[in-house]
Amino acid sequence: MSSAGAKVLYEKLKKEAEAGGYLLNPDVDFVLDLMEGLITNQKRYGYRACPCRLAEGVREQDLDIICPCDYRDPDLDEHGACYCALYLSEEVATGQKKLKPVPERKGAPTDKHREEPVGFTRNDIPVWRCKVCGYLCARTRPPLKCPICKADQDRFERFG
Repeated sequence: MSSAGAKVLYEKLKKEAEAGGYLLNPDVDFVLDLMEGLITNQKRYGYRACPCRLAEGVREQDLDIICPCDYRDPDLDEHGACYCALYLSEEVATGQKKLKPVPERKGAPTDKHREEPVGFTRNDIPVWRCKVCGYLCARTRPPLKCPICKADQDRFERFG
C-alpha cells in the first residue's frame, strides 16, 4: 500500500514530466514504489537520490543521480527507459518497443570518440538549438522534447 506522500509526489512528477514532454512508466504501482524510495532518500539525505542506485549521502557527490538524474535523457535515447524505468520513451510506454535492462552509466567510462563535437561546445559537449523556439542546451545529444515548446528531438540543430 502506497503512502499519501508517494501519491502526491507521483502526481507532481507526472505533471512535470508531461509538461517537459516526458512520460512516466504507466505501471502506477511500480512508480508508486519508486516514489516511496525517493521519499525515503529525501528524508535520509535531504535530496531525492535515485532509489535504484547507492547514494553517497553527500549532495555534491550525488548531483548526477538526483531525480531526474543526468543519465535520463541518454538512457531514454539509447534504451527507451531511464535506469530505474521511471521515465519511458513513447515506444516503450505504448508497447511498440520492448523494455530491456538499461546498463548503469554512473562511473562508467565515456567514449569521447562516439560523437565528435562540432562548433560551439561547453566542456567538449555540443550545444544544441531548438529550431522552433531557440532554446539552447549543452549535452551530448539534444533532448527528446524541447522543454519550452515541446518540439521533437529532430527539430534541434548544433549551435555554433
